[in-house]
Amino acid sequence: MPPEDIADRLAIQDVLFRYAHALDDRDSQLLRTCFTEDAVCEVGATLVGIDAIIAFAEGVLSGFDVTQHLIANPRTTIHGDRAESVCDLHAQHVTRGAPGGEHYVIGGRYDDSLERTPEGWRIAHRRLRVTWSEGNPAPLTSRLREMRARPQQPG
Repeated sequence: MPPEDIADRLAIQDVLFRYAHALDDRDSQLLRTCFTEDAVCEVGATLVGIDAIIAFAEGVLSGFDVTQHLIANPRTTIHGDRAESVCDLHAQHVTRGAPGGEHYVIGGRYDDSLERTPEGWRIAHRRLRVTWSEGNPAPLTSRLREMRARPQQPG
């Protein structure tokens, strides 16, 4: 494998891992470095554009005391300035004192299309496939209902 292919693979893995850290650290600026400006993210809702992705992440994650997203087993195919990647996800969500249980865990995969930009590799399209879950989903479903009920801000 040529050295530039190795460098691209490492840079793409860095984006995948950076995304998990951004979510768990509630770091919107770091999250912004993971996506193209016009990215699409399918996570139950279809989010279009980096600002929508960040707003959704901030809204959903504010309902948890702590989260830990683990990304594993990335498989990446690179075609010039574009790449396809699939990686496994294990995400722990904790809401201390929640009736029905404090923990909600999901397992699944992210299917990603990435693009090389002047700033480096970025996710252009991400699709979450949840394959299993365990625990109390109520804090998440409650937060999603609250977010849907809020009037959308113009602009």
